[in-house]
Amino acid sequence: MSNRRRVVITGMGTVNPLANNIDETWKKMLNGESGLATVTGFNLDGLRATTAAQIKNFDLSKTGIDGKIIQKMEMFQQLAFACLFEAALMAKIPVKSPEEDGKILPEFENIKKAIDDPFRLGVMLGSGIGGIRTIEEQVEVLLTKGARRVSAFLIPKIIINLAAGWIGQGIGAMGPNLSFVTACASGTNAIGEAMLAIINDRADIIVSGGIEMGISKIAYAGFGNMHALSTINDTPESACRPFSKDRSGFVMGDGGAIIVLEELEHAKKRNIPILAELVGYGTTADAYHITAPHPEGIGAVRAIQDAIKMANITPNMIDYINAHGTSTHANDRMETLAIKQVFGDYAKKIPISSTKSMTGHLLGGAGGIEAFVIIKTCMENKIPPTINIYNPDEELDLDYVPNTMREKVVNYAMSNSFGFGGHNAVIIIKKFVD
Repeated sequence: MSNRRRVVITGMGTVNPLANNIDETWKKMLNGESGLATVTGFNLDGLRATTAAQIKNFDLSKTGIDGKIIQKMEMFQQLAFACLFEAALMAKIPVKSPEEDGKILPEFENIKKAIDDPFRLGVMLGSGIGGIRTIEEQVEVLLTKGARRVSAFLIPKIIINLAAGWIGQGIGAMGPNLSFVTACASGTNAIGEAMLAIINDRADIIVSGGIEMGISKIAYAGFGNMHALSTINDTPESACRPFSKDRSGFVMGDGGAIIVLEELEHAKKRNIPILAELVGYGTTADAYHITAPHPEGIGAVRAIQDAIKMANITPNMIDYINAHGTSTHANDRMETLAIKQVFGDYAKKIPISSTKSMTGHLLGGAGGIEAFVIIKTCMENKIPPTINIYNPDEELDLDYVPNTMREKVVNYAMSNSFGFGGHNAVIIIKKFVD
């Protein structure tokens, strides 16, 4: 294990319900601010749940991409490209306008190429439901105006792999370009698999992460009718209450984050600042139910154990856990049980928080933004809180960092992601030490 290729983080970018960049998002998280409000953009008649975590003031044209190209992109694809923009600036990877060969975007004009061989530069992204908003819109066109009026861009807008496809064009990545669809574990699976690809010498840099732009009436009708969404509609800012007795379901959010993974020696040669190191990854399946997690958490337990084993550490070296923490009874109970099984008595000493209480649940984008969170905890030794815990669930007795951020030295931080279908994914970030 000691002589394997090391994988470090050299860039991050985000657009999410709290803010449209890394620094402002982190500041708001530490302040315990909520990005939740009553959903806008469609008629709420008949919906059980009316709270959402929506992004605000988002405009991809600010990056310099031509508006005609932007119109070809579905919103989740635009979101991915916006996250790339910030991450690539940080990692010093030049970005060009897609479908306009050679036109470097203005802010990247003085950045030299990041890699000599474009086949060593890859993209691996996660998304859960892709272009569902466009599906909803174009089905309406089909039914009301006829087949000839359906958009010619319908297919490239709805297929999940086109977010990675657009990014591949933007950075000239000709290496592995893959998209992962494992529901709410998608972003974490993408990051973990990107790590493995670099370790296995398939690439030197991989742009990874998770993104989602799924808030729509059809999604709210579907999730609401399966009683998955929070029905705390009167006080939307506190509708997501992970680990609380009065929780009633998750709050859907839009957004995500891009994380740039790079082989250590490659990053050193480029003289790029290193943010943190990715050291562990575990992924399993429950093989139990289409939506419910295994009640004993056996799949989650094994994924956590595998991540710890890969990191070559002991369980008591984990300093912080960013929980999946959805605010559903099934998840919060199962995740707490799984943590107790893995960590034993030490479980009560680990700060655990769910930033979904502030961002909502970004579905396939959750693993992306929560990877950014554990990177920042290792960088700054600050742990964001779980907000809205005012009525604790007596059955859930771990340290969920209620309502107020905490300062603590964090050398190893872990992020859990569990998705419909029984998908479990866990990553571990280490404070970078050369």
